This record gives sequence, structure tokens and C-alpha cells, in this order.
Amino acid sequence: MDRRTALKLAAGAAMLPWAARAASAAQPLQVVATTGMIADAARQVGGDQVQVKALMGPGVDPHAYRQTRTDIVAMTRADLVLWHGLYLEAQMQDFMHGLARKRTVVAVAEAIPKDLLRGHDDYADKFDPHVWMTPILWARVVTEVQRALTEARPEAADLFAANAAAHLADLEQLSIYASNSLAKVPEHARVLLTAHDAFGYFGDAYGFEVLGIQGISTESEAGLNRISALVDTLVDRKIAAVFVETSVSDRNIRAIVEGAASKGHKVRIGGELFSDAMGPDGTYEGTYVGMIDHNVTVIAGALGADVPLGGMNGKLAAGS
Repeated sequence: MDRRTALKLAAGAAMLPWAARAASAAQPLQVVATTGMIADAARQVGGDQVQVKALMGPGVDPHAYRQTRTDIVAMTRADLVLWHGLYLEAQMQDFMHGLARKRTVVAVAEAIPKDLLRGHDDYADKFDPHVWMTPILWARVVTEVQRALTEARPEAADLFAANAAAHLADLEQLSIYASNSLAKVPEHARVLLTAHDAFGYFGDAYGFEVLGIQGISTESEAGLNRISALVDTLVDRKIAAVFVETSVSDRNIRAIVEGAASKGHKVRIGGELFSDAMGPDGTYEGTYVGMIDHNVTVIAGALGADVPLGGMNGKLAAGS
């Protein structure tokens, strides 16, 4: 090898680290999110600077979910892992804490001030994790996602800030729609009975009494005494509608409907709500805005409010 060739090869080798860094900067940030709601926030804020993988799809219960081998590979290779925290992904908590010693892992809901959180009915030292049920609280999670993305890719900070501002404006409009629609429900009808106690923040925000057959976690058991007591409540208060959830079995809800019928009170299933997971990928209901728009519209309509069938944006699927 002559001297000129050797110098060229050496110069090329010296440029490789710079070239690799430039190529890396041009590639989307690889982000893994546990829930669909967090994945949606990352996509809204990150735009074309991120490639986001959600571990839990439609209908998946995060309380009981355990990471698979594929999930572990994805998380260990990711630039950033976003999980909810607040004991939502209870079966993954130890793994996440271990992973955080090796990778960048952020529990985005734990950025919410503790004085804004509801206590957990099963654990004295924990909180209700279902903060996505109101856009006002979820906005704080979006801001934390923005912070985490900006820290991971500082050169895209302006883009992330602009995207976050646009998404937060959408959440503000969603909050206004929810408040206005749910205020149309007659006061005596503002009772929301679902499979598990996922709607506590919703009830606090919009003035609804929330009755869950199971507790905050779907891992808790619903006893016969609890079901019998709820049947009596439906009958005594003449509650006309109850709701099933996409991520929880409808067995207990149907038992309550049948129990009320046996006592001469007809209760209908008012619709299916998205509690711990969003709608199908690629649909409006598969976004956070669409998920909450659906829930608000279904609840308000079933309990006597005059609301548009298509929801806030006219995008809800027919009959949803």
C-alpha cells in the first residue's frame, strides 16, 4: 500500500465517528411506550423526529400486563422508554426500575404533583393512576413527554415545543367539549357505573358519582356482596344505564343488569368505554383525543344529554 492510499484510508477512518453521529441525528428517535395513551402523546409531540412503539394495544389491561421477550428486546434497544408509573403497570414495575439503571426510562405520570392525585383504594402509599381520564391532568403528562424527548434530542427542542403547544391546544378544546356536554346530563342521572374504578378523576372533574364493581386495579376481586349492593343501588335510584369497558370482561356488568331485571328494574348497557386502553390503531378512537371524545359522547348521550353522535369533531365511528 503506498503512502497516499494509506493517508486516504486514515482520513476516512477519522471521519467515521462524525459520519456516524450525523447519520444518527438524522434517524428518528426510537421510543418505546407502555400504553397507547403515552405512545400517542409521544407521536403528537415528537412528530417525524420519533418512531414510537406501543407495547400494549387496544383492549389490553395494563394492570395485569407482563413484558414479553419481544418487549424486552425493544426496550433495551430504545433511545427512550416511557412508562406511566403510579403503579399502573404493576407487573412491570421491578423490570422498569432495573432497566432505568442502564437506559433512559421515564415514568411520565409521576411528574404530576401529588396534591392533584387521588388516593389508591388498595394501597395506602400509592395513587389512582387513571390520570388520562381528564384532559387537564393529561396535559401535564404531555408536558413531561415533551421534556423527556427534548432531553433525549435537544437539537429538536423548538419542534417539540411547537408540537406540544398545538396538542395542548387540542386538549383544551377537548376539555371544554367534555365540560359542556356532561353538564347537559340531568343531575339525578350523573351516576357512572363501570367494571372497575377507572373513572375517579372523571367523576371529580365533571360532578359524577362513580361506581366501580372492582377497585382501581383490575387485579382486585368483585365479591357477590359488592354486586348485590350495586344491584340494590341501581334499583333504588332508578339508574337507567351502566357501561362496559374495552379492556375488562363484561361478565360482572351483565350480572348486575340481570340482577336488576330480576327485581323488576330494567337497566341497559349504555355503551362501551375506553378505560385502560384506546381504540383500534389507525382510527380516531385510537388517539387520545378520540378516546376521550368517544367516552364523553357515549356517557353523556346514554344518560340523557343531547350531544352530537359524531362527537366533538364529527369523527366518531357510527354507532360508537
